[in-house]
Amino acid sequence: MTNQKKTHDEHQDADKIKQEQDINQQEPEVKSADVPVEPETQKEMPEPEENADTKYLRLMADFQNYKRRSEKERTEIHAFANEKLVTSLLEVLDNFERALQQDAGSEEQFRNGMTLIIDQFKTVLNKAGVTEIPASEAEFDPNYHHAIMMENAESIKSGHVSMVLQKGYIMNGKVIRPSIVKVAE
Repeated sequence: MTNQKKTHDEHQDADKIKQEQDINQQEPEVKSADVPVEPETQKEMPEPEENADTKYLRLMADFQNYKRRSEKERTEIHAFANEKLVTSLLEVLDNFERALQQDAGSEEQFRNGMTLIIDQFKTVLNKAGVTEIPASEAEFDPNYHHAIMMENAESIKSGHVSMVLQKGYIMNGKVIRPSIVKVAE
C-alpha cells in the first residue's frame, strides 16, 4: 500500500504543477517597461536614496539656518518689546518739560503739576505690570526687602520695617528691585 500511496501522491503533485503552469501561461507576465507611467505617478516616485553623509549635511544646514532665524527673531523681540512702554514714558517726559517751561507761578501750582505727572508716571508703570512693594511697617521679608540697618523703635514691632529708604518694585510677579529698609530690633 505504501507504494500505491507514493504513486498517488506523485500524481497529485504533478497535477498541481501542471495546473500552475497552465495558469502562468494564461496570464502573461507584465514587465514594468510595458506599463505606461502617468505624469502624476512620476512625481510621487521617490528620489534616489541619498547617502547618510549628504542627509547629515543637509540636516545640519537646516538646523543652523533655524538657529540663525530664531536668534534674529529673539533680538528683534528684545529690541522692540518695550516700545509701547517707552512711548508711554515719553508722554510723561513731555509733561515734565512743559512744566519746566512754564512761568513759576505759586509753589502750590508747581507742586500740583508735579503730583499730576507722578500719578501719570505711576499709571504707565502699573499698565506695564509694575507695582510697588508694600514695606512701611510690614514684617521684614528678605524676598522683598533689603535691610541695611537695624534700629530701636518703640512704636514698631520687632522684625518689622521701621523706615523705607528706597521703594521696591515687582514686575509681573518678579521682584525687580527690593525695598531698602531699616528694621526694628
